[in-house]
Amino acid sequence: MTWTLVAATLAASVAAGTSLLYAALGETLGERAGIINLGVEGVMLVGAACACAVASSTGSPYLGMLAGAVAGVVASAPFAYAVVDRAANQLASGLSLLFLGFGASALIGNPFVGALIPPLPSVSLRMPLGEGAAAVRVDFLVAAALPLAGLVAWLLMGTRWGLRLRAVGENPVAAFAAGCNRRRLQYEALAIAGMLSGLAGAHVALGVAYTWAEFMTGGRGFIAIALVMFARWNAWWAVAGALLFGAAEAAQLQLQAGGVDVSPFLMNMAPYLLTLALLPFTGKAGRLAAPAALGRPYRGVE
Repeated sequence: MTWTLVAATLAASVAAGTSLLYAALGETLGERAGIINLGVEGVMLVGAACACAVASSTGSPYLGMLAGAVAGVVASAPFAYAVVDRAANQLASGLSLLFLGFGASALIGNPFVGALIPPLPSVSLRMPLGEGAAAVRVDFLVAAALPLAGLVAWLLMGTRWGLRLRAVGENPVAAFAAGCNRRRLQYEALAIAGMLSGLAGAHVALGVAYTWAEFMTGGRGFIAIALVMFARWNAWWAVAGALLFGAAEAAQLQLQAGGVDVSPFLMNMAPYLLTLALLPFTGKAGRLAAPAALGRPYRGVE
């Protein structure tokens, strides 16, 4: 195996894990605010559909990426209103958002089935391996993933806003008594989460598939939710987890391309089997790391 092939495999792992990382970082912010959203997959699909529609119509992948981000925020708005202002059950509201995303994305994307979508421009990176360095090309969202993780980690752990957000997720009553605006903080967290989930969907469309197909995100939204628990609500651990899941997806693609005599259906199951295998290891430590008020509707005074 040449170093160039190693670099290509690593690049494929990073690219496959990028959409997971964007969605997981957004969900981390939302859950740190005490809100779990099971509709991440639906938001990703809406982001992917809008990214395809705009990129195909305008010829600009950058406008498509922007459309995916905006669509993610808009798609998340009904869920945010239901759980923040109306104290609705978060699990039921998230599932409603999921199915809304299924229908809306199919409606938006239907005219673009089979259409070629302009891909995101790529940049060349040199990876130091062995005795030299191998050049690989990655798109804009892949290159921005690690700095974004650092930004989210800093927002959560290094700013006053992050401190207040975490306080709301742990004990919203005490946070209110301390002067935190619970409603505003949760809306802000969910808006950012929606934007990142929309970008995750846009990356699947513009950076992986280059076309539109129904359910093209393939369960990545659910893997992202599991990844948040696996990472124990830590942005940097989410990077490691996304790389691990990305490697599982890239490996099955490499094996299929290499003609390995294994059922393709079994190889396609690899990322999801890995999810099931790792979740039990979150265990008690994972439960202790979870925000104390996660999933609990707030019924106190404002």
